[in-house]
Amino acid sequence: MSSEALVVEKRETTGTLRIRRMRNEGKIPAVLYGHGKECINLSVDSRAVSKMVDTGHYIVSLSGAVSDTAMIKDVQWDAFGSSILHIDLARVDAAEAIEVSLPLHVKGDAPGANMGGMVSQLSHELKITCPANALPDFLEVSIDDLQLDGSIIASDVALPEGATLVGNPLETLISCAEPRGASSSDAEEGDAVAEPEVIGKAEEEGGEAAAE
Repeated sequence: MSSEALVVEKRETTGTLRIRRMRNEGKIPAVLYGHGKECINLSVDSRAVSKMVDTGHYIVSLSGAVSDTAMIKDVQWDAFGSSILHIDLARVDAAEAIEVSLPLHVKGDAPGANMGGMVSQLSHELKITCPANALPDFLEVSIDDLQLDGSIIASDVALPEGATLVGNPLETLISCAEPRGASSSDAEEGDAVAEPEVIGKAEEEGGEAAAE
């Protein structure tokens, strides 16, 4: 993951009314901390931050009032979850190992789907520890070898060099199973064969079978 550039300004403004005025001007408050250095109050462009968060870029190169490399550690949203109100920035070194949850991008075609199976994505992100300079934007998962009644677990996902998995390595991320009520004979004869579920779609039918 290459770091994104973010221009910051020193912020002396405090108080609800002043912060509200800042947001009306298209900026949001931020705080930079970590590595035993001073905590600095900053302001950043709200559109730039929203774009970074939407695209999964969490490592940022700060310029302007501060020259540093940081990670967007915490994001505070409004009550509707549509606008960012505040961010926390934690200083990082390029080789420093950080813990982060990365989105899973699924690619390929599961052979099990061609046999009447329904492909279900049970998790959309995976938590890893990884050096900041090797952190990808996402983790890619291939389902080209996913057979009927098969599954892909956390330990099956290829990680960047130097990265380690956080959590249960046996956690099922993606599965392929027959829809509830379908039998193997039905699938062989071509009767009542269900089309595979779109990856990432909430389970409507076959949810219990997909989770097995």
